[in-house]
Amino acid sequence: MATSKEGGKGLADGGNEEKSQPAKRGFAAMDQNQQRQIASKGGQAAHQKGTAHEFDSEEARRAGQKGGEVVSRNRAHMADIGRKGGESRQSANRAAAAAKAGNRQGSKEG
Repeated sequence: MATSKEGGKGLADGGNEEKSQPAKRGFAAMDQNQQRQIASKGGQAAHQKGTAHEFDSEEARRAGQKGGEVVSRNRAHMADIGRKGGESRQSANRAAAAAKAGNRQGSKEG
């Protein structure tokens, strides 16, 4: 007989066994609004206590730079961004040229 580790092959019902997820409990069972309210209270308490971390401008700049370096390592992602930017610029240039051509035609009247 096949085990569940083998993907259900060879079962009498054709292997269409559904896998059930364990029931959510505690914080995970709450709706998102409740979770946000509780998390917000934790953040407020940390600020009141003085233990919350606040970025200064230099630290924020370094964190952003680090994130940018990580993202830019993904060559496919960067190529996709560049392609979209080029397409956007091209369509903007075409629209501007069409508007300029429309103005020239309109100025010949009169």
